[in-house]
Amino acid sequence: MEELIEGILPLWKEKGMTSFDCVFKVRRLLGIKKVGHAGTLDPEVDGVLPIAIGRGTKVLEYMLDSDKTYTGEVYLGYSTSTEDGTGEIIETEEVDQNLTEEVIDQILKSFEGEIEQTPPMFSAVRYKGRRLYEYAFEGIEVERPSRIVEIYSIRRTSDLIYDKQKKAAKFSFEVRSSKGTYIRTLAVDIGKKLGYPAHMSQLTRSESGPIKASQTVRLEEIEAAVENGTVSDLLLPIEYGLGGFPTYPIAKEIWLQVKNGRVFPVDKFPIENYPVLLTYQEKAVAIYNLHPTKAGIIKPEKVLRTEL
Repeated sequence: MEELIEGILPLWKEKGMTSFDCVFKVRRLLGIKKVGHAGTLDPEVDGVLPIAIGRGTKVLEYMLDSDKTYTGEVYLGYSTSTEDGTGEIIETEEVDQNLTEEVIDQILKSFEGEIEQTPPMFSAVRYKGRRLYEYAFEGIEVERPSRIVEIYSIRRTSDLIYDKQKKAAKFSFEVRSSKGTYIRTLAVDIGKKLGYPAHMSQLTRSESGPIKASQTVRLEEIEAAVENGTVSDLLLPIEYGLGGFPTYPIAKEIWLQVKNGRVFPVDKFPIENYPVLLTYQEKAVAIYNLHPTKAGIIKPEKVLRTEL
């Protein structure tokens, strides 16, 4: 099966599973070693997890760079060690019933644009060769470098719900953001701007790049497709992972050179900006970019197909 299947499997990750669990299960179900995912989801987060199969793994790095959309819930009243509902409570404060939805909307709007985030200790970011969560489990806190991410849009999607007994409050939101955005940290920072300790109490990834929740399949569907011999029907073409590139169709004589990695003068193709995705017979075949050391030359950044 390994040589016959390639593409992007739009998986819906269930809560309670790690992203690697999903890769392992797909690898076992399909009997394919070349399997990878495009963007880690925490175990308690469900949603769209694109899985690259076979030659599809060549576009993983570009899918990782794509924008993501999430729906989640901010819980005001206490913060946790993990910034979500799984951690230990580290700070509490009663929420004033006078807090209004208008104020919340103004605060959410203030986060749109470029913002600075510090990765949480319970994250997969590497520090001196180890994941931050490994330090966190040992009770060691290390200095984490901040990063700049971009919030394209964020809005409240539910009423503000006040819990009189717990003297806490919560509301749902939707956010579209750049790669590398920690939505847990965003929830905490929203709480800080509102004047309360907060955490992210629920999160779902509804879109990953061009892939939407409505396109996804679940593990049991994959298992049934394996039994029925219809796995290829579940796959999206690898072109789904390359939507951010301008494209240029090439003729057969150029394709014969491209698949062998030939370099060209920069004016070979009548386009203004690089990198460019070259296509032959409507299939993505290579990504060409400016040569890093030779002016006026373009070279293959990645050859995606050598045969059709």
